[in-house]
Formats: sequence, C-alpha cells, structure tokens
Amino acid sequence: MAAYPVKCHTPDNLDLDRRIQGLGGDWGWKPIDRIIQMIEGGDLFWVSVGGRGVAIIVKSRNGRKYLTTFGDDHPPNNLLSLPKCPSP
Repeated sequence: MAAYPVKCHTPDNLDLDRRIQGLGGDWGWKPIDRIIQMIEGGDLFWVSVGGRGVAIIVKSRNGRKYLTTFGDDHPPNNLLSLPKCPSP
C-alpha cells in the first residue's frame, strides 16, 4: 500500500456534478478512474486540511463513483478547494 499526498485537482468543467478529472502531487498526476482503482486496491490518497492529513475516499451516487474526503459534508469542499493542477 502506497500513500499519495494530493496537492492539486483538475476540474471537469463540463460535468454538472462537478466530478473532477484527476488529482496531482509531487508523484505526478493521475486520472480519477485510476485513483478510484488504486484506493479500492488499498492505496491511500490524502489532503492536508488545517495541518492534518485527511483521507480521500470513494463514494457512489446514482451508480457513479466519485472522490471525496471525510468531513466533506459541508463547504468548503476539500478537493475542490485545492489549486488547479497544471495541464497533464
């Protein structure tokens, strides 16, 4: 199991549900579907919120998987609050 600190996101501006395209960090950039596979396979992706690490988790809505973090039930959204990644 590997751990990946996440420092940026790539939004999908065409998606009405605001599903992101991917995440990035010092380890590079990965598309959302690959990150979902990796998390479901046991890898850990996390963001720093208020100086502490918060795990990114996979959830499903209407049969569509997406990423969120523990504690993202209210604004601001931890992933969407990250800076945008440079073009992959």
